[in-house]
Amino acid sequence: MDLSNWLFYVVAVLVLTASPGPSVLLCVSTSVSHGFNKAFIAAVGSLLAIVSIMTLSFTGLGVVIATSDLAFSLVKWGGAAYLIYLGVKALRSNSEDLSISQQSHVEKKWFKHWFSGFVVGASNPKAIVFFTALFPQFIDTQSPLIPQYLILASTFAVLELFWLSFYALAAHRSSAWLSAPGRAKRFNQITGGVFITAGVLLSTSSKASAA
Repeated sequence: MDLSNWLFYVVAVLVLTASPGPSVLLCVSTSVSHGFNKAFIAAVGSLLAIVSIMTLSFTGLGVVIATSDLAFSLVKWGGAAYLIYLGVKALRSNSEDLSISQQSHVEKKWFKHWFSGFVVGASNPKAIVFFTALFPQFIDTQSPLIPQYLILASTFAVLELFWLSFYALAAHRSSAWLSAPGRAKRFNQITGGVFITAGVLLSTSSKASAA
């Protein structure tokens, strides 16, 4: 792959991955409530979902999914429902203290954090359309495709995991401030509202608007 072509790709992915979204919010809330390690597990789940979408797009299956009304609707409504569920769960939380030690009795198993990350990462069908449109601009059809895919995928994976971890770590370092009485409830209200808003916006999306 040409170096200049790869640098343009890095800039595009850097802007994409640095922009906060539902996956970032999930990692932030998980880090504050359950610690950085569990947030990192959620980040890995989200990353795996996105890399799976990248792989589907690279192999051409992403085009089929992006143009299929049924597949698009299933992904859209399933993701919207889960985001709204996370939002309602946060709003209904009665926690007045975000102290991790006081939440140990309700600590999720690592798989649940990974699963939450995976579902949130895969919940936005716009990602399929985005990667279907992005990859062709950086692939040289006259050169071997697999090495190019590995470079593109690994570059994205490193930057995505870096930013998710960065936001999670920043949230974890702020957990002491958020642990003050009353702030936990406000944090849950804000988190719940953002999740519900993201779910509603996702439910109104369409292939036309995502393209």
